[in-house]
Amino acid sequence: MKKSLLLLSLSMFLTVSSLYSQKLENLVSLKENSKNRLFHNLGKASKVPAFESEGYWVWGSSVVKSPDGKYHMYVSRFPKSLPFHPGWMVASEIVHAVSDKIQGPYTFSDVALPARGAQYWDGKSTHNPRIFYHKGKYYLIYMGSTHPFENPTYDELTLDSKWCIVGRANKRVGLAVAETPYGPWKRFDEPIIKTEPNTFYSFLTSNPSPVIQEDGSVLMIFKGRHYTEDDKHSSMALGVAYAKNIEGPYEVLNNKQPIFQVDGQGEAEDPFLWKDADGYHIIFKDHVAKFTGERGGGAMAHSSDGINWTVDSDPKAYSLTVEWEDGSIGKQGQLERPFIYFENGKPVYVFFATMDGPGGFENATRSWNMCIPVK
Repeated sequence: MKKSLLLLSLSMFLTVSSLYSQKLENLVSLKENSKNRLFHNLGKASKVPAFESEGYWVWGSSVVKSPDGKYHMYVSRFPKSLPFHPGWMVASEIVHAVSDKIQGPYTFSDVALPARGAQYWDGKSTHNPRIFYHKGKYYLIYMGSTHPFENPTYDELTLDSKWCIVGRANKRVGLAVAETPYGPWKRFDEPIIKTEPNTFYSFLTSNPSPVIQEDGSVLMIFKGRHYTEDDKHSSMALGVAYAKNIEGPYEVLNNKQPIFQVDGQGEAEDPFLWKDADGYHIIFKDHVAKFTGERGGGAMAHSSDGINWTVDSDPKAYSLTVEWEDGSIGKQGQLERPFIYFENGKPVYVFFATMDGPGGFENATRSWNMCIPVK
């Protein structure tokens, strides 16, 4: 019996592992036959990066249009002198880039949220930006972290190192405000979503994805982890918070219980939340291939209240296999942090953080932000 269970576990592990590196040879027909509103309408991507920064790893982005017609991207980057994972956790900064076209390419303008000292909750790393223009002001919601140590070397920075242990435990969701897309940014001295004992987010809060609603209130999905009995951290879970206005205070809803968790709907990450006449919708990274059959692919879910969610009947929303403008089909090493740009209530482009390599952060040589049109 034990031998059978061991073989079954090994078989499942090998299946999931192979999915991680599997190229979808039938991508075009899958999209054509899909009933998923996003996947069916994903267009062909340009191989020209929407944004790339020499000497830096580049990751998730968010875009807003200013009244003068220019497009402003806020994107995280961190130096290639550190390994990609966990370099973002201890040395990321959110930078600002500008383009005349929504799809880019975007030109670097300035560092929006640089390091500002270990004494601040976001003093050493700012990451995962979401930008809004609301009532004449720009609001930047993001993840921040800090640590009290000297800067690490490439070889010193590992998942078990002091920098990662402390930096991960200090991850929180915060807010900055500016009058113009070029700043200066007023950063809040406290996070807007802190940790809380005996909750699914007692260890950290991260990956914010908010929507500003018609009345100015905000509903935000965020990622949390909790402390386990052995003082380590749990798997990822997603929860939902609410505030009457964007500056808070924020209250975690659903009796402070997660809306997606590993023992229920499955381990989900990188949510992008939006709202329309039909209710709330999210796309998220299917971390363990539970919904889409593709580890790291995208899944879609829907809700009438933002708390109770139903996974789409045809859940695959995007794939790590990408259809390019030149007609070729390619498999990305990673495809994360989806951000949908809407015009007149309709999705027109999806931005992704991506990298080369056969999969696994340690196999990449470059990363950039890419943009896929929605037909």
